[in-house]
Amino acid sequence: MGIATINPATGEVVKTFESLTDSEIEACLESAEQAFSRYRYLPFEKKAEWMNRAAEILERDAQRFAQIMTLEMGKPIKDAIAEAKKSALVCRFYAENAPQFLADVPAASDATRSFVRYQPLGAILAVMPWNFPFWQVFRFAAPALMAGNVGLLKHASNVPQCALAIAEIFTAAGFPPGVFQTLLVGADKVAQIVADPRVKAATLTGSEPAGASLASTAGKNLKKTVLELGGSDPFIVLESADIEAAVQTAVTARMLNNGQSCIAAKRFILASSIAGEFEKKLVAKFKALKVGDPMLPDTEVGPLATPGILKDIDEQVQTCLAAGAKALTGGHRLSDRPGNFYAPTILASIPPGTPADQEEFFGPVALLFRVKNIDEAIALANSTSFGLGASAWTTDTAEQDRLTLELEAGAVFINGLVKSDPRLPFGGIKRSGYGRELSIQGIHEFVNVKTVWIK
Repeated sequence: MGIATINPATGEVVKTFESLTDSEIEACLESAEQAFSRYRYLPFEKKAEWMNRAAEILERDAQRFAQIMTLEMGKPIKDAIAEAKKSALVCRFYAENAPQFLADVPAASDATRSFVRYQPLGAILAVMPWNFPFWQVFRFAAPALMAGNVGLLKHASNVPQCALAIAEIFTAAGFPPGVFQTLLVGADKVAQIVADPRVKAATLTGSEPAGASLASTAGKNLKKTVLELGGSDPFIVLESADIEAAVQTAVTARMLNNGQSCIAAKRFILASSIAGEFEKKLVAKFKALKVGDPMLPDTEVGPLATPGILKDIDEQVQTCLAAGAKALTGGHRLSDRPGNFYAPTILASIPPGTPADQEEFFGPVALLFRVKNIDEAIALANSTSFGLGASAWTTDTAEQDRLTLELEAGAVFINGLVKSDPRLPFGGIKRSGYGRELSIQGIHEFVNVKTVWIK
């Protein structure tokens, strides 16, 4: 349908939007260019003042922003409120830390004085996904704007009201016109925007095909990109693990955002000695989950964001079942209600050659595998083309050392679920993308690292 708000809990088309025309896109690009020429030289203090004000707005109006998120993509309202507040956190983090992250760094040389200086690039295009419609944008925008860049947001077409609300936040916070703009355009306009010489770099969070397409266009135009793509994160549980804590965390790690998270635990790799106990407890907790209206505060699992996502996850599950996998619970759509609801599902005894081997399952489906030892666990964890995050559970320090050393991922969490934090770099390897967001690494992605030599 193009750019529209479609309530995933009911299928109702709430509101539709017209895509920007080429002349309107041109006006936005020119506005960004003009804004950058002035904004880049403003002091950190002024940028931090506006960024902190954006954080205040996010916190003050968290309930309103949460309702927009839940309406457009179906996440439980309590999770949406938390997302708005987490977005405020990243604004405050970069408002406070950008000056030291971007301070000149002295360097020894044969000059009288030499140092490294960090300077902004210009307009950065952010192609952002629907699953965390506020957090994904703010974790790009906060460092980019504090570095002196200006932002152009091409958000997912099913969350236009989120996209417009974010632009309004930056305007209300005091940022000058043109510093942050939402472009309501379809995916067909991305290539021409990336190719425009006024756009200096791009970042994308989304699917592998979308990332490859953006990177291809950017490469042809010699522009830098940062990509955060899919994941099939392992959740390894070894014999010495605290099983109760691991099971409780496993439910959260798999069901977060209705299972629609790149860093959600997807493949549960269990030592055979504890697998039976873990499976029994996990099944009980999955069966107890409250599925329903995401606007209700006690709902734990809401609908999937689109009918297409519902169709894809069901096809993957049915293919596994047809090959001989067993559904310990779930394994089907919830057809007793409108909307894109899928039953919380656990698949076990999954034979090789199914989608579980290499595909990302983007929905409330846990894939269970049994292994004999840590060697098999690490080999299975590393056997996919993805490398975003990994969670592993063991109290054995030697095993912890091996896991952090040998797991192929951008992040390894021991005895905890994988999560993003402004203080830690975030990103993947292999087909999960490249580059880093957050922390000092995130703000350095879109700056000119300039060598200065004076004699």
